[in-house]
Amino acid sequence: MKKIINTDQAPKAVGPYSQAVEAGNFVFISGQVPIDPATGQIVPGGIAEQTEQVLKNIGAILSKAGLTYDNVVKTTCLLSDMENFVPMNQVYAQFFSGDKPARAAYGVVKLPLGALVEIEAIAFKG
Repeated sequence: MKKIINTDQAPKAVGPYSQAVEAGNFVFISGQVPIDPATGQIVPGGIAEQTEQVLKNIGAILSKAGLTYDNVVKTTCLLSDMENFVPMNQVYAQFFSGDKPARAAYGVVKLPLGALVEIEAIAFKG
């Protein structure tokens, strides 16, 4: 059985998908781009500001599901420029300070809305 998770504390989906889906003990969080849910716009600034907003959006969805960053077991990070890998990691490390989730990071040609970073996550309710 699956349950759709949505919160107004994270940006609305920019396409035909849910913010997150709970299936069994797992919560699958769709890729989040750095949209400020209050304005509906990409946050100003560079990779640090955008990564922080993406992870805040993920945190809001986790909270709605009754979870925290400690429940995250896997993330996938998409970067529009791999030159941003190190500064993205510096911000990312602030959100995952305990046991780190497994992760993949890819450089891509382009991200939605001109974002510099997009991150998806899988969390475990256990």
